[in-house]
Amino acid sequence: MKTYRPTSPSKRHQTTVSYRNVLTTSKPEKSLTKGFKRSVGRNNVGRITVRHKGGGHKRLFRDIDFMYNKHDIPAKITSIEYDPNRNAFISLVCYADGEKRYVIVPKSMKVGDKFIVSQTAPVAVGNRLPLSTIPVGTFVYNIEIKAGNGAKLARSAGTFGQVVANDLGYTNIKMPSSEIRKISEKAWACIGEVSNSEYKLQNFGKAGRSRWKGIRPTVRGTAMNPVDHPHGGGEGRQGRGLRRAKSMWGKPTGKGQKTRTPKKYSNMWIVSRRKVGKAK
Repeated sequence: MKTYRPTSPSKRHQTTVSYRNVLTTSKPEKSLTKGFKRSVGRNNVGRITVRHKGGGHKRLFRDIDFMYNKHDIPAKITSIEYDPNRNAFISLVCYADGEKRYVIVPKSMKVGDKFIVSQTAPVAVGNRLPLSTIPVGTFVYNIEIKAGNGAKLARSAGTFGQVVANDLGYTNIKMPSSEIRKISEKAWACIGEVSNSEYKLQNFGKAGRSRWKGIRPTVRGTAMNPVDHPHGGGEGRQGRGLRRAKSMWGKPTGKGQKTRTPKKYSNMWIVSRRKVGKAK
């Protein structure tokens, strides 16, 4: 992590990732970028569905390959780059047939390293192969939920899943949330863990840096009126007056409470629920 001299109150506690030690270029591959309009928390009819998003610096979209559909063709990492749209580092790779693509780079891989997507690939960092051929205990990322649908799980900075067991056509994987989930052994995954594990240790130092990133302020429920939030109201500072914390819409929230939909379609694939609160 990079720390700063306290030349101002915001610099005193500010910490950032040491990008200079990791990144190799500052300009993206033009053929793999395009402009786009960010949703800033709104759905297709313009209603806010995710609060506290909006504003922020203009961004260029990088087309990341999550399908990994070039099988049995070796690829070489030519650069490691910053992507403003995600917290993991990305790398520009050049396949042996000359095609270039962006992929999420795993921890410990650097420029010049090679990987391959193949059913017979060795179990080495960066290689991608079916779950049925990955030994128990191996760390994996970019995990598919259904074979051929592309990577959906364990894609953010510093995350990884762990292969726990193989049984009856399914692979049990321990997720970053501590949940153990069954996934078809025909699905594919990459070996290793995602880069930029220091991301969660950052301290922005001032409110302005959050606004640059498109993060808007969050108001505490206890600071609101009763009409606006279940925790609101009272003379002066008050406790919430409730046994369990609630969201703005009266649903359970906070540490130690189960918030998963009881009849969710994917419950049948969960072997062990995630740990919440202090138990985690």
